[in-house]
Amino acid sequence: MESTLLIIKPDAVKKRVIGKVISLIEASPLRIEDMKMDHFSREKAEKFYAVHKGKPFYEALIDFMTSGKILAIKLSGENAVEVLRKIIGATDPAKAGEGTIRKLYGTDIQKNAVHASDSLENAKKEIPFFFEGENG
Repeated sequence: MESTLLIIKPDAVKKRVIGKVISLIEASPLRIEDMKMDHFSREKAEKFYAVHKGKPFYEALIDFMTSGKILAIKLSGENAVEVLRKIIGATDPAKAGEGTIRKLYGTDIQKNAVHASDSLENAKKEIPFFFEGENG
């Protein structure tokens, strides 16, 4: 069993599609282990997205992720990271497969409705930001 993290981003929270996103997750083999509504502080967002520091989109990403509430969801299941990545679709909603979360609810490459851990290694780093008390 693996665990992974899904974040419903501020754009999707504002669009009021949390329930629709959760329905897609519940229709998958993944299991919801925990959920937490949060609002990234600038400091927490900078720490979470530190891997992108120095990239051209970094400041816009931090501004966006601190612009409203998010919903963090801890998921588990066989090959959870890979399964979730298929459910969410490509980063760019225009390139995401039909029926994926980003195709259905994303607007552009930044406002793409959700974040998901891209590897098991990153999931193990990201989950504690919201669960297990390490950074949350």
